[in-house]
Amino acid sequence: MTVSGLVLRVRLVSGDSTDVTYEDPDAGSDAELIDHVVARLSNDSGVLRCRHGDRLVVLYARGVAAVEVAPRGAVL
Repeated sequence: MTVSGLVLRVRLVSGDSTDVTYEDPDAGSDAELIDHVVARLSNDSGVLRCRHGDRLVVLYARGVAAVEVAPRGAVL
């Protein structure tokens, strides 16, 4: 089983930013994974379960101002 993963740089409405990884074993490609992230965060009630190092981070769409996407790499 391959896990598709992305590094997301998330800018919060407070102005702070953080880098997290988002993974989905069911995603077929990076493009599908990006579409999933955008669709989830486009709703006010959208939630993403991500990781920051070995910590679980839950992002709530209403607190996110912008998201930058990069292939999985050494950002963290």
